[in-house]
Amino acid sequence: MKSITIHGIDAVLDKKLSEKSKEYGLSQNRTVKAILQKSLVEDKKAAKREMFSDLFGKWTENEKLSFEERISDLESVNESDWTK
Repeated sequence: MKSITIHGIDAVLDKKLSEKSKEYGLSQNRTVKAILQKSLVEDKKAAKREMFSDLFGKWTENEKLSFEERISDLESVNESDWTK
């Protein structure tokens, strides 16, 4: 496997790289490789996900609360439904 050396990394970039390494829980070397992989190699799965991103995702806190409010009656058990 080939190795490269990057010279002249300024303090700002070094700090950002250190922060990302801690965020990812990886070494700086593995972090750089992950960033390069994401930015240089097309991820076909990611491209497909992007095409359908409007159809799925995370709810906002308000959407979650609204949904939970609408289904709250399903959370209670009616004892008479379970007796003969």
